[in-house]
Amino acid sequence: MKPMSLFIAIVFVAILASCSNPSKPEVVSNYPVSAKVDTVDTYFGVEIADPYRWMENDTTQEVADWVKAENEVTFGFLDKIPYRAEIKKRLEALNNYEKLGSPFKRGEYIYFYKNDGLQNHYVLYRKKGEQGATEVFLDPNSFSKDGTTRLAGVSFSKDGSRAAYQISKGGADWTEAIIVNAIDKAPLEDTLRDIKFSGIAWRGNDGFYFSTYEKPKGSQLTAKTQSHKLYFHKVGTPRSQDLLIFGDDKNPRRYVGGGLTEDERFLIVTASTSTTGNELYMQDLHDPKGKLITVVNNFDNNHNVLDNEGSRILVETNLNAPNNKVVEFDFSKPGVENWKDVIPETENVLSASTGGTYLFADYTVDVKTQVKQYDLKGKLVRDIELPGIGSAAGFGARNIEKELYYSFTSFTYPTSIFKFDMASGKSTLYNQPKVDFNPDDYETRQVFYASKDGTKIPMFIVHKKGIELNGKNPTWLYAYGGFNVSLNPGFSPSRILWLENGGVFAQPNLRGGGEYGERWHLAGTKMHKQNVFDDFIAAGEYLISEKYTSHEYLAISGGSNGGLLVGATMTQRPDLAKVALPAVGVMDMLRYHKFTSGAGWAYDYGTADDSKEMFEYIKKYSPLHALKRNTAYPATLITTADHDDRVVPAHSFKFAATLQEMNSGPNPVLIRIDTKSGHGASNLSKAIESTADQYAFTWYNMGVVPPMMKKDM
Repeated sequence: MKPMSLFIAIVFVAILASCSNPSKPEVVSNYPVSAKVDTVDTYFGVEIADPYRWMENDTTQEVADWVKAENEVTFGFLDKIPYRAEIKKRLEALNNYEKLGSPFKRGEYIYFYKNDGLQNHYVLYRKKGEQGATEVFLDPNSFSKDGTTRLAGVSFSKDGSRAAYQISKGGADWTEAIIVNAIDKAPLEDTLRDIKFSGIAWRGNDGFYFSTYEKPKGSQLTAKTQSHKLYFHKVGTPRSQDLLIFGDDKNPRRYVGGGLTEDERFLIVTASTSTTGNELYMQDLHDPKGKLITVVNNFDNNHNVLDNEGSRILVETNLNAPNNKVVEFDFSKPGVENWKDVIPETENVLSASTGGTYLFADYTVDVKTQVKQYDLKGKLVRDIELPGIGSAAGFGARNIEKELYYSFTSFTYPTSIFKFDMASGKSTLYNQPKVDFNPDDYETRQVFYASKDGTKIPMFIVHKKGIELNGKNPTWLYAYGGFNVSLNPGFSPSRILWLENGGVFAQPNLRGGGEYGERWHLAGTKMHKQNVFDDFIAAGEYLISEKYTSHEYLAISGGSNGGLLVGATMTQRPDLAKVALPAVGVMDMLRYHKFTSGAGWAYDYGTADDSKEMFEYIKKYSPLHALKRNTAYPATLITTADHDDRVVPAHSFKFAATLQEMNSGPNPVLIRIDTKSGHGASNLSKAIESTADQYAFTWYNMGVVPPMMKKDM
């Protein structure tokens, strides 16, 4: 049954309650009526109704009408919050400072990214040598009138004479590649369109490797649209003549990547069927008869080629080393039985890179960075002294370089750039931004709390010095918990607004992440996914028991897999938090693998089609299916975007419609649907607007007027 154009008797919201008392939340008395269709799926003999299936076809007029109606409700509510405009104004001020990226050398030029303050996108500048005049190389702010087209990556040929840069329109994962002469920026050929999840790896100056899928007509998957393939494109030739290097429809890999060693001798191909574990293939391009050989032909572990010395290959792997190690092998004998340790596994998680003639080992020690420098044979050169406790990144450079640039940041330490002399080990401050706040006013603690099964979970807690632990501090609890992703300490200018108004920010490192290696990751996957939700719930309970906050002043937040986290938590424990903020979440866990990128997430989630046991397990926590009638849910602001082709917006649409139907309490449940944005805001101005709305909604529903806003009311 298809919903007709008159599917909705849209009853625009009547907002009851006066706005004369800014600490008393509005009550939403009516929502748009969402049409239902008779759609039922059967899993292992169990029938599951899916009345909002029509929302999955998000290009129809019916869905457009529903989106418009929901946005009118949502923004009608938000517009009545008296200090919302002041929040946005302060966020703009906090973000309005010069931001600089780490410089890198290509050919005769030094390139660097810079944002003057409130530019929607960083501009790529360059100068010829240290003393050369600075000029703009690429300005993404000029790519579109509305600022929703962004730069999605730049790749230079080895000698720096040619460049390929990718652009994304409206926040989509699909990109276009523009090929230019890097010296005069003149285009070399027509734009290459319909590229997805791909870097660009130049081979000499005449061509490059890239990966893509066959573009689907909608969000539904087919065998061809799931098969990622690696091609070689020769500059100046039509796309139809691109050479297929790896991939086919009979043995589809969802993610295929191609790269070259710095000397361009070896082609490296990685292939995977999910977000964890990859096959590894290599080809000696210096050998006229060389073919692509198999190094690893299973998906059980992660393997990343770091560098080579002639035929000696250095690889980072977690094969028999859940915390990762660096190994070596000779290209003539690539089998894993011939691999030898260069940097053995330790109790801390390793992320390795190379620069100059060195290996750099970035260790995560209780979610904080420690870096060691080795020679290419694995001999320790030195422990690198960092500016403090926090997160460092960027310890990588080309073999010919003598210096590299790395970044360092923490919750109250704005991201700063340091120049590192690889021979002496000396770090020199290169750039430190000036932000409108005093870091000495704040403190950061790391605590370890017990989850439901007794596992100790680390959590960072940030707040103003001297706050009173009286249970009344508005607290923002943010987490992710999946896909081997680590949440490290990092600076956010927008977060300062929350902190300077007396708020507490808490970031736990849940199982499912990568903070303690592959064992920690696996402890939050498939039939262990409930551990992640238990860890998050326990974090909230810890903050309440320690009097940082209480149920009435707690907000839970997360995006993507973190949106699933919030959705599962609010359905399992609707009493835990006052406010729930699920962003671009995976809410329909029974059908997630049927859309766009979803099938690649099965390593973490499993699928409802795998077995009856897996179906029952997933259904129990799937946010869409865990909602219950006559339940009072937290004040909820769901956020998504019309161009999200990673976690399709139908997840949020269906969850919002069902939640509005089933919520029996007085708290509002709204959905904010951004336009010309994707899986994350497409530019800075949209990011500021979204954050302002989330902060305003949160404080308003807690009955709190932010102290810094009182004077303006």
